[in-house]
Amino acid sequence: MQKSETNNTFFTGLSNSESLIINEKMREFHQILSQINEEVNRSEHNLTNITKTHERMQTEPQKPYYKHKLKGLYKTALQDTESESDIIRKALDVIHEIRSVVKSRQRKPGHGFTKETAIRRGALMKMLQQNAATLPLFVPKSSEDTTPPLCGAMGAEAQYAAKMGDLVAALVKGNDGDENWILAEVVHYNHSSNKYEIDDIDEEQKDRHILSRRRVLPLPLMRANPETDPDALFPKDTLVLALYPQTTCFYRAIIQDPPKTAQQEYQVLFEDSSYSDGYSPPLSVPQRYVIACKESRKK
Repeated sequence: MQKSETNNTFFTGLSNSESLIINEKMREFHQILSQINEEVNRSEHNLTNITKTHERMQTEPQKPYYKHKLKGLYKTALQDTESESDIIRKALDVIHEIRSVVKSRQRKPGHGFTKETAIRRGALMKMLQQNAATLPLFVPKSSEDTTPPLCGAMGAEAQYAAKMGDLVAALVKGNDGDENWILAEVVHYNHSSNKYEIDDIDEEQKDRHILSRRRVLPLPLMRANPETDPDALFPKDTLVLALYPQTTCFYRAIIQDPPKTAQQEYQVLFEDSSYSDGYSPPLSVPQRYVIACKESRKK
């Protein structure tokens, strides 16, 4: 079976034009992976030379030659690292483009999550977890790079409007008259009226809500790395809105512990009057589903 046929089989339900785009991106991705492998092999060879040079310096410390050689090897190692980083970023960009094509297909009429094709709750929860785990990690190119908006705890710019297909927290009124923050998907943003059209991510009927900007909060578009951008995370005791595990609703919570690595999640305490101190035991919530709460903390 040819490679293009394999790709078409894997990405089922796509149009011919969409399949062609993905096939081309998959070929590009395969080439980038080959480049990454070449860069890794080259850098490993240089690292081996660094180790050997260190060993020789210990046996012949009187020779200044090795010190000069090490400087050159370390300079090459830094260049290798930057080159690898650039190529990996290209690979991540291609992955993002492929996911965007597939995601745009799901938003087209007849391909969305209607009542007949609604995702079972277990599958939906798994999809949301995967969405959080695959959220791009912000990796600065240099120490001078500033953390961008919507990375971790960083808020959106003043005039920012979430794009079609983006996940947001939306304040909607239920059938009982109560208002709740729900996980929703943006269908459209009207710049004239400054209002969003959104769909509840977990609503089988897919009733559409029309909401003002103040009732829609964008979710992070990138994860922050605690090791390089600790200021882009909510610190301990911060009041936030967090997605309660195994649900599609956001509730007020207090940060107990922020992540310590790029793979870890927040530990949060949800406000819960059924507990004597007013808070639940600590629960894990990914960066993707933790946002700033504009309200005051309950007394």
